[in-house]
Amino acid sequence: MAHDHRSVALPFPPKKAGDAPRRSEWRALGMLAPYLWEFRVRVVIALAFLIAAKLANVAVPLVLKDVVDSLDTSLAVLVLPLALLAAYGILRFSTTLFAELRDVVFVRVTQRAIRRVALSVFRHMHSLSLRFHLERQTGGVSRDIERGTRGISTLLSYMLFSIIPVVLEFSLVAAILLAKFDWRFAAVTFVAVAVYMAFTISVTEWRMEIRRRANELDSRANTRAIDSLLNYETVKYFNNEEY
Repeated sequence: MAHDHRSVALPFPPKKAGDAPRRSEWRALGMLAPYLWEFRVRVVIALAFLIAAKLANVAVPLVLKDVVDSLDTSLAVLVLPLALLAAYGILRFSTTLFAELRDVVFVRVTQRAIRRVALSVFRHMHSLSLRFHLERQTGGVSRDIERGTRGISTLLSYMLFSIIPVVLEFSLVAAILLAKFDWRFAAVTFVAVAVYMAFTISVTEWRMEIRRRANELDSRANTRAIDSLLNYETVKYFNNEEY
C-alpha cells in the first residue's frame, strides 16, 4: 500500500480566507433551521420549560433568603418558615423537573434532524462517481459522518439551551440586582460577563484552527487504517504490515 489516499475531510482553510469558516458556520445554522420550524410546537414547548426552569432557579436563592430571615428567634410563628421551606423544596425540584421535560420534548427534534441529515449524506455518497469509491476512503468518510451527526445534536443544544438560557438568566439576575442593591453591583456583573464573553470568543476562535487540523488528521488516519483492513490481502502480498 504505497498509495497515499487523500482524506475526505474538509481541507484546512488558508489564512487569507479567514471568513470562510464563519460563513460555513452560519450556513450550517441555516441548514438546521427547517428542522426546527417543522417541529416549531415542540420547540416552543421546550423553550417554555426552559424559561420555567430558569425562573425557578433564580427564585431559589430569594426564597432561601426569606427562609433564613424567618428563623429569627424573636418570631414565634412556625407556619411561615414551613411554608417557605416547602416553597424552597418545590422550586429546587421544579428546576430539575422542567429541565428534564425540556429534554424529553426536544429530543425528537434533534434525532429527526440527525437522521435526515445523515440520510442525505448517505444518498450523496451513493451518487458519487466510481472513482471516488475506488479510492477506498471508507474510514475517513465514516468518521466525518459520525462527527457531523454528533455535531448536529451539540449545535442545536447549544443554540437553544445554552445561549438563550444564559441571556435570560443574566437578565433576571441583573434586574434583581438593580431592584434590591446599588447599581454598582449590576455594573460589576455586566463588566465581568463582558470580559468573560470576550475571552471565550477569542480563545474559541484560536482553538478552532487547531480543532479543524486535528479533525483532518483524524480522518486521514482512519482512512488509512480502514483501507489497510479492506485491502488485507494486498498488504500481506507485499509484506507491508509495518508501513
